[in-house]
Amino acid sequence: MDGILNINKATSMTSHDVVARVRKTLHQRRVGHAGTLDPAASGVLPICVGHGTRVAEYLSESGKAYQAEITFGIVTDTYDAEGSITRTADPGNLTQASIEEALPRFLGLQMQSPPRYSAIKIQGQPAYKRVRSGEEITLEARSIEIYQLQILAWDAPKLTLAVECSKGTYIRSLAYDLGEYLSCGAHLSALIRTRSGPFTLATSITLEQLAEASEQGTIANYLFAPDSVLQEYTALTLDAATIARVLHGNAFRSEDPQPTTDLARIYDTEGHFLAIATWDHQHQQWQPKKVFSGS
Repeated sequence: MDGILNINKATSMTSHDVVARVRKTLHQRRVGHAGTLDPAASGVLPICVGHGTRVAEYLSESGKAYQAEITFGIVTDTYDAEGSITRTADPGNLTQASIEEALPRFLGLQMQSPPRYSAIKIQGQPAYKRVRSGEEITLEARSIEIYQLQILAWDAPKLTLAVECSKGTYIRSLAYDLGEYLSCGAHLSALIRTRSGPFTLATSITLEQLAEASEQGTIANYLFAPDSVLQEYTALTLDAATIARVLHGNAFRSEDPQPTTDLARIYDTEGHFLAIATWDHQHQQWQPKKVFSGS
């Protein structure tokens, strides 16, 4: 059983909770998630199974999309509804027009400061554990990119916002920063991840649906192939002799001397996905990075 499940995570569950449930349901040991989703958030959480765990790093690199509910006038220490209120203000003068005017400031490449209550590790320990133990910490700002911000609804003091962004973007920080910019404060009151890489909310399944599929023997209907998250990269179909080199981890050359990407999906002439290779610029050849056949 190798591939990726597009799970619709419920609120109040951690990403590790979901992994544990999938392990138990499928009786599989090799299970992992691609991109953590906070317990207070719901939505798309790709779960990798078997050989699918070996492509999790590429899925984690992909862009994300969210539907965020931001409540103005209340600031919390965690930047979301789970935290303690640290400050309040009257957002009575805030209008949709003023929010629309502010949003372009948050588009594009930028440096974003993560919430102190985050899973970012400092000397091997998550930041939130250090904060809860009373330690004062400051997390370095990180480079992120926000591609799109669209207002879906405005029912003062709550804003529903569609967000498309790069990996590593904290929507909690976006909510906090937007509130500070508009001088009334804000926190993230609800969050749904609507897309992670190629996986969307519309094609996701709940853990209950997964359990039902397991009982009915129809898991294969919901299991995406490992190479489904690599479609943006070059695809190389190789002859039997070259495939033999690949399976032994040896470098090889292809007919295309100038690849368009530095990563390639390797297939045999029957269309079987066998490996991932990286382009060696110095030697102008491909080097197998991960071999799936027989692993």
